[in-house]
Amino acid sequence: MIDFDIIIVGTGIGGGTLAWGLRESGARILLIERGDFLPQEPENWSPEAVFGEHRYKPDEYWETANGQIFKPGLHYCIGGNSKVYGAALPRFRQEDFRELEYEEGTSPGWPVTYDELEPYYCRAEKLYGVHGNTGDDPTESPRSEDYPYSAVPHEPQIARLAASFQKQGLNPFHLPLGIDLGGQCLRCHTCDGFPCRVHAKSDAEVCAVRPAIDHPNVTLWTNSKAHRVVARNGTVDSLEVYHNGELKTIRAHTYVLSCGAVNSAALLLRSDGIPNSSGMIGRNYMVHNNSALIAVRPWERNTTTFQKTLSINDWYLGTDEWPWPMGNLQMIGKVQASMLKSARPNAPLPVLKYLANRGIEWWVMSEDLPDPGNHVSLTSKGRIRIHWKPNNLATHRQLLKRARRMLRRAGYPIIFSQQMRIDTNSHQCGTLKMGNDPSDSVLDPYCRMHGLTNLRVVDASFFPSSGAMNPALTIAAQALRVADQMTK
Repeated sequence: MIDFDIIIVGTGIGGGTLAWGLRESGARILLIERGDFLPQEPENWSPEAVFGEHRYKPDEYWETANGQIFKPGLHYCIGGNSKVYGAALPRFRQEDFRELEYEEGTSPGWPVTYDELEPYYCRAEKLYGVHGNTGDDPTESPRSEDYPYSAVPHEPQIARLAASFQKQGLNPFHLPLGIDLGGQCLRCHTCDGFPCRVHAKSDAEVCAVRPAIDHPNVTLWTNSKAHRVVARNGTVDSLEVYHNGELKTIRAHTYVLSCGAVNSAALLLRSDGIPNSSGMIGRNYMVHNNSALIAVRPWERNTTTFQKTLSINDWYLGTDEWPWPMGNLQMIGKVQASMLKSARPNAPLPVLKYLANRGIEWWVMSEDLPDPGNHVSLTSKGRIRIHWKPNNLATHRQLLKRARRMLRRAGYPIIFSQQMRIDTNSHQCGTLKMGNDPSDSVLDPYCRMHGLTNLRVVDASFFPSSGAMNPALTIAAQALRVADQMTK
């Protein structure tokens, strides 16, 4: 007995957007979410609750390859990790879809071109209400339509900083952002890393899931953890789900996973009858090379509230001095002392307050390369184990070097940076990569699994490479492309 036409596991950017794209198809759709709706409450905007108490993170731990336990940066709720993302929604560059050479190896090309995905980028930008300025970014790829909304303007100190960069010969641009500017958005200092209490951030719950479940053919199950996929003879037969603590078996014509790159791979690894002739399930785990950077001007307080509006891509594709692509610089939300305290509990609070009051904060992001040795596995007890050794770090260090030089020239003499560790996995991708050849990929260009006619994956698992831009808009664009193909 078939219970639904389509079952989608996960309500983040991938699963939520796919459900939105299929909402008017007439198909009987079941959305499954491990968590529930996050409450709209004062704690949404409390740094102590969000960063100190980890109020919205699950009580879950993974292992490193050598058995060390760590708490991953995950959020099981309607909207997934997009509930706390920084709302940065840039496109990948045209070059990111092509094979790129690096000092330490090769970033492979995609089986989908930028031109094929471009119309869906436009649709995703409309769905998620993206603000930006066409032509701002010197690396911007061709667009068939302008941004739906004009860029979020810089506050005064950020505008002066952008002007300083321009005097250095750089090309600062407005970071594409998905927020309800002119509506509910307050341009507060608790956006990046926080749930939005007034639902003014363009997350998957607000933009995709809620509009989808308004349709009678779309059903949502919360507190429902997918346990196993059961496949026989090249077809998924059923899905086992713990729904409110009770194990249920449900059936559909088509199954779609969107649990995040780690959990989608882990679900398949614990399942029955899943073909893996390529041996690539769970492999090529990527998360970007990320560093947080604080630049301090001791004689001036940073009075900016909504800081995350400025970005730099001048070194994204490399230079004559360093010919390999280096990546992206973007401002992050204004850091507060209590947030720094959660990361450095032994540091004196007065020192952290001084840094927070006078600092500007940046995210430094470079591509990491797919490596089959970086992979997801399961322990004998079923716990997720992450085998991860960072690569392409020389390129990341080159980008950090340029970021420091740029900021010192702008009048920030004191600079601290910290490379992110294994527990920073918000940009996880690559574990079920797509490709045309089943011998070295898991999914086809429409995210169907090789060897299984009725299983797809639409989270960032499908990425053949990580690029050096935030992944959310690319996930959403591909989900809309898949939805179109599923309804033909």
